[in-house]
Amino acid sequence: MTASAGFAGPLERVDETLWRIPRRYKAGMHVDGLIYADDALIAGVRDDQAAEQVANVACLPGIQVASLAMPDIHWGYGFCIGGVCATDPAQGGVISPGGVGYDINCGVRLLRSNLSWDELRPHLPRLVDTLFARIPAGVGRSGPFQFSGQELRRLLAEGVPFLQRRGLATAADLEHTEAGGCLAGADPAALSARALERGVGQCGTLGAGNHFLELQVVDRVVDAAAARTFGLREGGVCVMIHSGSRGLGYQVCDDALKALQGVPAKYRIDLPDRQLACAPAESSEGAHYIAAMRAAANFAWCNRQLLMWQAREVIAEVLGRPWETLQLELVYDVAHNIAKLEQHLVEGQRKPLWVHRKGATRAFPAGHPELPAAYQACGQPVLIPGDMGRASWVLVGEPGAMERSFGTTCHGAGRTMSRTAAVKHARGRRIDCELEQAGVVARSTSARGLAEEQPDAYKDVDLVVDVVERAGLSRRVARMRPVGVIKG
Repeated sequence: MTASAGFAGPLERVDETLWRIPRRYKAGMHVDGLIYADDALIAGVRDDQAAEQVANVACLPGIQVASLAMPDIHWGYGFCIGGVCATDPAQGGVISPGGVGYDINCGVRLLRSNLSWDELRPHLPRLVDTLFARIPAGVGRSGPFQFSGQELRRLLAEGVPFLQRRGLATAADLEHTEAGGCLAGADPAALSARALERGVGQCGTLGAGNHFLELQVVDRVVDAAAARTFGLREGGVCVMIHSGSRGLGYQVCDDALKALQGVPAKYRIDLPDRQLACAPAESSEGAHYIAAMRAAANFAWCNRQLLMWQAREVIAEVLGRPWETLQLELVYDVAHNIAKLEQHLVEGQRKPLWVHRKGATRAFPAGHPELPAAYQACGQPVLIPGDMGRASWVLVGEPGAMERSFGTTCHGAGRTMSRTAAVKHARGRRIDCELEQAGVVARSTSARGLAEEQPDAYKDVDLVVDVVERAGLSRRVARMRPVGVIKG
């Protein structure tokens, strides 16, 4: 399947933020497809094949309620980006690597500080240059942290708690990371030798593509109470980090897709798209992928932890104050490419479901048992990066997410151009100079990387978060504008 042709199937309006692909559209659909979008965003949904992927996912065995997509939907591998699917293992529910993605546990973390924009401004160019010089970015780059052999296996099995014992994470860092930075049941033995080899020098590296480390300033507070809980204030400086499991996670996905090629036929699963290769979650093949995926997820949490650790050290050095004095504390870290076994209510019955989130992020409301104590009365921070020329948002999970989307919301702005189209669109332009004129100091290992990630390549994140707020999935807390960014 290619993403070039538009979606020719039916899109029935449910309400102002929701559209339905009815189950009758395609033979094999077990449930409807549901897409969160408003009038402005639905036109883009009709332009490519992401909606067709929503319908295809509705054919997976054991799927519950609906095949879902968030307003940042765009075409991906197997599942669309922005896709959400929950399967019931008691009903033969499957696990699908395409529902997690190649960059397992790609995610976002946000640090707050006691710095104001006025304090940071004189140091900004030097700070961005030093971050760019010291934090490894780009394809294949290794970093200062080398984990191999038994150490790498422990990191994969134990996640961020392993780093805490090495003095590279605090108790507060663990408390403010989804799942405490570790998925139980990870098995390093489920990884190929090639996957392990690719992970040796890449923990604590940014990578390329849409990954970034960004200095931001809070320019608007919408929910004052939640902002206080998260330690955010207008004019305050934040650091946002977006990265994942690097080459190790890519290899885990690639290995799984090859291993699962013949598995659907073995279990008499008829798929509309071979990219949806899957296995029953409780089969030996499903269990093997789950164990490997969890290990890659733990690697990704450690990767972002070490990126944050390096950023703290650089900012402390440039500002001449310890990071603790600067109160560079983690607000939250949340995954957006992952599958997790969670308890959800379906038709009045609470049961464990495998929730696939592919370019979609968790949005648990106040009182959810998985939230840290500090956020129990408020709800989970939801981190939504936009583009490097406009803004990013912090939201908070709402009860409606548990009722309508398996505790899920959007994960970003969502692309409107392929990377190839973005490069063509940038021909003859200097994206770094355009960003500088907009007040953003940007550093990248290549001009092509900036061209691929230019603001024009993305939807307006303000429109996307408006949809999930009106849909009752999450509500806006604070908006941050970028002032400095490093990319691969």
